[in-house]
Amino acid sequence: MTAIKYNARDCEFEIEDFANPGTWVAVGPNAVNTFTKGREYETADTTTFGSEGQAEGQNMQIGKTITLEGFRLLDPDTGALDAGQALAEAQAERLGDDSLVGFRMAAPGDANWEVWAAAYFQLGDEGGGNNDKTSWSLTVTRSGPSTTAVKA
Repeated sequence: MTAIKYNARDCEFEIEDFANPGTWVAVGPNAVNTFTKGREYETADTTTFGSEGQAEGQNMQIGKTITLEGFRLLDPDTGALDAGQALAEAQAERLGDDSLVGFRMAAPGDANWEVWAAAYFQLGDEGGGNNDKTSWSLTVTRSGPSTTAVKA
């Protein structure tokens, strides 16, 4: 089959519940309206006199992030946040070893999750203007390698 474009809105994101390891909670889809996956590379300069003035180097390390942005969802009757957002906000307050928890994502039609078994969470800006809905953003940073898991 020929590869095709797919809808960003059909991607899935889940955070592991730190109080119940192995339990995954969806982040969005009613909250998220954009996401951005980022990569950061560390390189080593391997240039020598023998390089004759031409730069040489190698990738030595890769870091991965994903930023989710959208709207902060609040139940007007109970004051409770969306379950995924509440869990992400609680996780962002944890420090040290406790700051690491699982995160996973999948594109539409994927049979497997891309799993970041250890990731840390940082909240972004929140706010809005007179005629806006309140914004919400979260950056998840992978710590260690990615793995995969079969989607159930």
